[in-house]
Amino acid sequence: MEYQDYYARLGVPRDADPESIKRAYRSMARRFHPDVNPDNPEAERVFKEINEAYAVLSDPEKRRRYDHLGAAWQQAQSQGAHFNWSEWFRAGASDS
Repeated sequence: MEYQDYYARLGVPRDADPESIKRAYRSMARRFHPDVNPDNPEAERVFKEINEAYAVLSDPEKRRRYDHLGAAWQQAQSQGAHFNWSEWFRAGASDS
């Protein structure tokens, strides 16, 4: 799975406060909602990405982990307790 920059997806800076994230999400969700864009698979794809980004960035704990893990975020999420931290550090992620 390709790394998604959730901040870029919502068009907010990394230091955005929760209210700015919510405002950006609502604006984009209205723009790309499938009901507003029937028969537009691209809008549906973007809408799903916006929802995923908001689900992470609106939750303080998920956002903290996302900010800390970066590109390894999705691997850690999918592997849960089985995430290979040794491999992550060997790959140089500790320098990020």
